[in-house]
Amino acid sequence: MRFAIMTTDKAGALQVRLDNRDAHLAYIAETGVVEMAGPFLDTAEQMCGSLIVLEVADLAAAQDWAANDPYAKAGLFSDVRIQAWKKVIG
Repeated sequence: MRFAIMTTDKAGALQVRLDNRDAHLAYIAETGVVEMAGPFLDTAEQMCGSLIVLEVADLAAAQDWAANDPYAKAGLFSDVRIQAWKKVIG
């Protein structure tokens, strides 16, 4: 089942994101469940959140993946939303 994880970074937390980016990308690679992902950009084109689409068994697995993301562990996010998602195009 697919889930979209949509996050918003805390205000002023760009350096936290940059400091943990390599670990976040390694986590994506090693877990093997991310179909697509990328940062949201603010009006200055700076990273300010994320959209991650996972293919996992259920909501609990998506929540576990999100909780163990190095970005989450570093306290980067002010908001995290996880929603079941159905791929129709692409």
